[in-house]
Amino acid sequence: MTRETVLSNARIVLEDKILDGTLVLRDGLIADISEGSSTEGEDMEGDFLIPGLVELHTDHLEAHYSPRPGVRWGLTAAIQSHDAQVVTSGITTVFDCLRMGSDEDGGFEKGEMRAMANAIAEAQNEDRLRAEHLIHLRCEVSTDNVLEHYEEFEDDPLVRLVSLMDHAPGQRQFQTLEQYILYYKKKRGLTDDEFDAFCKRQQDLSARYAKPHRDAIAASCAARNISVASHDDATLEHVEEAIGYGIRLAEFPTSVEAAKASHGAGMSVLMGAPNIVRGKSHSGNIAARDLANIGVLDVLSSDYVPFSLMHAPFILADEGMDLPKAINMVSTTPARTVGLDDRGAIAKGLRADLVRVRRPSGVPVVRSVWRQGRRVA
Repeated sequence: MTRETVLSNARIVLEDKILDGTLVLRDGLIADISEGSSTEGEDMEGDFLIPGLVELHTDHLEAHYSPRPGVRWGLTAAIQSHDAQVVTSGITTVFDCLRMGSDEDGGFEKGEMRAMANAIAEAQNEDRLRAEHLIHLRCEVSTDNVLEHYEEFEDDPLVRLVSLMDHAPGQRQFQTLEQYILYYKKKRGLTDDEFDAFCKRQQDLSARYAKPHRDAIAASCAARNISVASHDDATLEHVEEAIGYGIRLAEFPTSVEAAKASHGAGMSVLMGAPNIVRGKSHSGNIAARDLANIGVLDVLSSDYVPFSLMHAPFILADEGMDLPKAINMVSTTPARTVGLDDRGAIAKGLRADLVRVRRPSGVPVVRSVWRQGRRVA
């Protein structure tokens, strides 16, 4: 049976322009786009219609699963709570980050993330979720057990993105000890001697494990046609390494030099939408605005605040960026970067993943969300 929905009197944000017009959705796809209003269907009252947002990197599910140190919430309840928040932020495709590799800073035991992935798949099969959930494995390559954790996902079809990370001091995000001291020493309440010993252990682990683990995981992803992301690249040497691994996504580069080189090599450069909203990085690295201003920012991620993915593009537009270009950073470009060519834009034949947004000023308001033509919020 044919399902058809008409959305009229909308400001439709296409890839390269904004069209005042009407959309026709049929059987989960965008069937027609026309200029002008229609007397049929639902009146959008001049609100924006934008593509459903595509979120490649969010740790937010962890906050629902482990809301306090040592507390584990029910898996299905945590997933549904997370899903509700991402959908009402306009996100229709979300890559849930699952952490691979545990160290003395914590993390999850072997089997916990596998159980989470099973619960995500089961919740989707039972039609409990409103967004489509895929999996992004965040692999801490400097840990001794990352391959053991990764092997639990070698046959999982939901895994569509893998990132290679090394958070040891002196590496990437923490090239200087100032932020590392704030992030680890003060948080953990370590004495000077304890902190020195902690740093030495992390550096030794990185020296021993990082390269062989990067090699093994990157080779596995190439064989499975899984997109791979680098993380916190800081130097030209890091970018050259990423090129060698066939990296498609450069997450959170920590220097302008690395961002320019990654973008120039054809990678999509990803930065955090909270960085745009706050005007700075929470870890003291480069500001996403700086990369936007020199034309090397391609993708935004909500990271730890889901609604920032909706808010940030409108801030960039207020500061002079073309709104369709800003919206592409949270829809078209992330979708294409990971090979999801069936969504991410408003175009005939693509999935009818849409968000109705009212934005008279300031913070935008999500009024309705459709996923594959079905209203989910």
